[in-house]
Amino acid sequence: MRRLFPVTDQTPASADTEWSFEALAEAYAYPRTDGPWLRANMVSSLDGAGHHEGRSHPLSSDTDMRIFGMLRALADVVVVGAETVRQEGYRPARAREVFADRRAAAGQGPAPVIAVVTASLDLDFSLPLFTSPLVPTIVLTGASAPPDRMREAEVAGAEVVIAGDGPGVEPARAVEALAERGLVRMLTEGGPRLLGQFVAAGVLDELCLTMSPVLTAGSAQRIAGGPPVSVPERFRLESLLEEAGFLYTRYRRI
Repeated sequence: MRRLFPVTDQTPASADTEWSFEALAEAYAYPRTDGPWLRANMVSSLDGAGHHEGRSHPLSSDTDMRIFGMLRALADVVVVGAETVRQEGYRPARAREVFADRRAAAGQGPAPVIAVVTASLDLDFSLPLFTSPLVPTIVLTGASAPPDRMREAEVAGAEVVIAGDGPGVEPARAVEALAERGLVRMLTEGGPRLLGQFVAAGVLDELCLTMSPVLTAGSAQRIAGGPPVSVPERFRLESLLEEAGFLYTRYRRI
């Protein structure tokens, strides 16, 4: 893998150079801020598809999955939509020895918390994501969500957090609720509807986008869905890595 931007004295000279976990962690380190920082990680085909036949894996690569794991290892919390939990078969985040010292030095637990955003709580609470995570899974929902489903989530071991006055979750309140729990280094992995809500609410600080060198055609959704913003928000390129035709980009809100 090679760094195309920015070029520094430490930039590996060859595209065949394999980056260490430490080098990747430095390249994707969260910025020093006083408040929460919400980062998204998504993958897209050349023609804009955010998935193929409902799953993102066909667009991915070994290096993309390595960066996926790195971004999780740097985060306090991974925020994901209920539909993505159902389609992608989400499991609890794992503790990985290679990241243990870095997480301990940052005051983090052994693995990031998974926070699921859902209005209906239409989830299988018997799954390991809820019954056997290293740290309790958070369910973000609205005040008028079904009470019986909220109780089922709590019985399974999840922490139910109200982040909206109606049935749904208000993105800004979700960010605030997580930050109040000390979960300030946030990562969202989608899906497209959830990312679109964060974009529309103006709370997304950073986008890590893998551009996959494939064409899919079809009618797959883009990486972000939902209503358009009134004025497109500008992001600047922070870094660009390349390997085997895959582009690993990192954009930050201006």
